[in-house]
Amino acid sequence: MRKTSFIAFFAVVALINLLTGCGKKKVAPVSERIAKVWTARIVEENSATVYTRGATANVRNYTSFKLDLSKPPVVTYTEFDNNTFTGQYSIPSDNRLLLTNLNPVPSGTTNGSIEFTIVSLTDSELKITRTTPSLKTGNTTNTYTLSNP
Repeated sequence: MRKTSFIAFFAVVALINLLTGCGKKKVAPVSERIAKVWTARIVEENSATVYTRGATANVRNYTSFKLDLSKPPVVTYTEFDNNTFTGQYSIPSDNRLLLTNLNPVPSGTTNGSIEFTIVSLTDSELKITRTTPSLKTGNTTNTYTLSNP
């Protein structure tokens, strides 16, 4: 009787392990995880924090900043000054985000393209750094910590 209980116990444990899965869950590709509407939470210009959502003493107001990647490959990019651009986006590698064919063409861009390095990405936060300086902010290199509202 004792041997039967022992075998039954291990059979149940094995069945539970089989049903719950022993392997790691697959992480969705960057292209799927990034396809959301992102807004500014923290913005740094040349490593100096100039905007924090909810703060009262921001150097610059980024409340209008929005990066809408929710309808791949279409992008709608709204800068801090509320100028809005539409075009396409791609993710050439897991750490690069490329906006192309932006219309109207943003000042200081080559052929209406803006490239970002993807610093980090979670389900609720995207941190990106623009690879070229922004003319609108005085030729600063900007890092955006964005959230998905």
